Amino acid sequence: MTAFKSDFLNVLSERGLIHQISDPEGLDAAAVAGPITAYVGYDATATSLHIGNLISATMLYWLQETGHRPIALMGGGTSMVGDPSFRDDQRKLLTVEEIERNIAGIKQIFAKILRFGDAPGDAIMVNNADWLLKLNYVEFLRDVGRHFSVNRMLSFDSVKLRLDREQSLSFLEFNYMIMQGYDFVELNRRYGCVLQMGGSDQWGNIINGVDLAHRMDRPQLYALTTPLLTTSSGAKMGKTAKGAVWLNADLFSAYDFWQYFRNTEDADVGRFLKIFTRLPLSEIAKLAALGGSEINEAKKILATEATAVVHGREAAEAAAETARQTFEQGALAESLPTVEVPAAEFEAGIGALALFVRAGLVASNGEARRQIKGGGLRVNDVALEDEKAMVGPAALTPEGVVKLSLGRKKHILVRPT
Repeated sequence: MTAFKSDFLNVLSERGLIHQISDPEGLDAAAVAGPITAYVGYDATATSLHIGNLISATMLYWLQETGHRPIALMGGGTSMVGDPSFRDDQRKLLTVEEIERNIAGIKQIFAKILRFGDAPGDAIMVNNADWLLKLNYVEFLRDVGRHFSVNRMLSFDSVKLRLDREQSLSFLEFNYMIMQGYDFVELNRRYGCVLQMGGSDQWGNIINGVDLAHRMDRPQLYALTTPLLTTSSGAKMGKTAKGAVWLNADLFSAYDFWQYFRNTEDADVGRFLKIFTRLPLSEIAKLAALGGSEINEAKKILATEATAVVHGREAAEAAAETARQTFEQGALAESLPTVEVPAAEFEAGIGALALFVRAGLVASNGEARRQIKGGGLRVNDVALEDEKAMVGPAALTPEGVVKLSLGRKKHILVRPT
């Protein structure tokens, strides 16, 4: 592990958040002399960020905690083009209204992670539509486009992979990396920003901005990327049977988020505590050293602390209590995730297999059948044995719901409405 002089880089290094730095010594010296201003860009492709974005948002958090100024850049302009990095096809073009709606959703998470205001170290949020949508195309080509080498742009893995597969890369998408590079220069001009951070898949795009600044006689800029996260078993982090692990509760509840981290593999507990919680490293070391069944207590702490970062302490404690009641006491916690079905449809009876698919506990009827054979599906805590069974009014509990379970840890309430 490299020893840095700045608190900022030391914290990122100790928590496993550094993959590459364009000029480690230069950035370290700038952070020591500081304070510096750094940013991460977020394209508005959905109404919420996902767990992969949480890592870069965490880098902004530690930047602010160590005395520097973070910028959360909303990609209102770049979202109209779409990042082609490591994609097999072109992204769906979004309307201005869709982008604005997505940005409104994304803003919710930053209010919980960063401190915004007018003080010198307070975070700021800006939108690259403020300058990208006002550019004169010919002037932009002359002033900025001439500094980009097509040969070099074609050599980036994010582009080369697409071309090697003989898949189309539109001229629209090709412009994305120019726009992102220009964002860095513009943020330096407006706010004195000297560092761009992001995932390791963004290295080429970020370096474009560093090079562009040099060619346009701007001050020295820096790039820092974080590793793309995988589990110890090699699986890509952030996917569940329900899809992506979103940060907004309307897409992925606080309880589901808690459960996601509770199910962390044993070998990942220490690493995830460093990345996703604010706990001191000394406490993390003690938790990571637990073995046997005690590691489950460390997983609960990981789940609660990570959920508190994203959803707030109250929601995290409520999720932990719901899990305790459900698993340790066998109680029916009404705060479990709920799926509503039309009362008339429920009255007529719904096939059990279809209901489990509808609840998102299994992906298909075929998967449901396999789970039944293994004793993995339960209705109101009773094993489901008949794949042709129907679920209707007779299955309602006194609380007016039906509890569906997959294994011991995944539960959904079905409520007729």
